Amino acid sequence: MSFVRAKKHLGQHFLKDGEAARRIAGSLTLHGGCRQVLEVGPGTGALTQHLLERDDIDLACIEIDHESVVHLRGKWPGLHVIEGDLLRMDLDAISGGPLGIIGNFPYNISTEIVFKVLGNRDRIPEVVGMFQKEVADRLGAGPGSRTYGITSVLTQLWYAVEPLFIVEPGAFIPPPKVRSAVIRMRRNERMRLPVDERLLTSLVKTAFGQRRKTLHNALKAFAPLAGGVPGEYAGKRAEQLCVEDWIALAGACRG
Repeated sequence: MSFVRAKKHLGQHFLKDGEAARRIAGSLTLHGGCRQVLEVGPGTGALTQHLLERDDIDLACIEIDHESVVHLRGKWPGLHVIEGDLLRMDLDAISGGPLGIIGNFPYNISTEIVFKVLGNRDRIPEVVGMFQKEVADRLGAGPGSRTYGITSVLTQLWYAVEPLFIVEPGAFIPPPKVRSAVIRMRRNERMRLPVDERLLTSLVKTAFGQRRKTLHNALKAFAPLAGGVPGEYAGKRAEQLCVEDWIALAGACRG
């Protein structure tokens, strides 16, 4: 069997805790009918082996590290292993139907993976992933929390985010310097927005860019709100608005 070295530039920390891997694999509920499942960054296959034990999914893996690809293909010759970069991948190459995403995500691109998911939200009804705990907390944070921010709002527009469990550094080779957390994201019932999505995204980014200021001040230079921030929001800060508030505020913007 081939040996796989963890590569720092790829953000690799291989999971060695079998119980944690089993729990992650069991956390996928197949929400939205996603029998086809894509594991991202399987590495040495600690999670893969538990996913292969499930007879209710059709598993494929995508791995950018050639050493890991050789290892996985040698260990499970029948496994569909794609050598490539998820961030550059056309997901239609995997399946035309619902696709579940699961993985011990490389921390250096985990937020980019989330935005890849958001861009394919009509195809991806469920995600179960291991993140740096700080990122996981941010994705699931609610209004009023100091970790609530841009990624919180943009993710929760489309997904319900559920924290599952914490994984300590000793569960990995090599151990990371941070704690990790597993979360589950399941697609909500929102099919479309009543406002322009690009405008809403720009609004959220602008407001959180000056999160210490009230929205009256933070959005003074935001041209679509040249008429002023509506009174019910003007005295609030970005972190105080829930997702529905952001949609309503975007609706007050000019075309």
